[in-house]
Amino acid sequence: MGVTYKYFGAPDGATAARVPVTMRPEELGGDELGMGGMFSKIKPETVAAMVLTGIEGIPLHKVPPLELVVLHPDYAVVKLPMTVVDPLRGIGEESVGAAAFIWSTVPDRGGPRDAFNVYQLLHEWQDFSHRLHEAGHQPYCLVWP
Repeated sequence: MGVTYKYFGAPDGATAARVPVTMRPEELGGDELGMGGMFSKIKPETVAAMVLTGIEGIPLHKVPPLELVVLHPDYAVVKLPMTVVDPLRGIGEESVGAAAFIWSTVPDRGGPRDAFNVYQLLHEWQDFSHRLHEAGHQPYCLVWP
């Protein structure tokens, strides 16, 4: 079994910490977490690195750490830095495509990812970034084993 990541927005850490303890990812709609979220198998650290290195040109060792909000035996909630989602709102197709190509050449545990899949993922994150901004929320990730 793999880990499931549920990305969501919340106005603050206290709100983000009030996640359902017993609900499984397939039962979690997202609205009770402040907004419709996104499910992914991609770790928040990877998403942060993808945006900051591929779009912002920040060296990988300068990517800021995630902030732990809740550590529970059954789940964890982490806060992503706003620097991970903010850059996505202002970029165009060319930048998304270039970032996708750059990131597709970076090997991960499963080998390099297809550039088109990364491109689609970045577009999902771009939409998520716009929704967060419009709601005045910060990005969080709920992690289940």
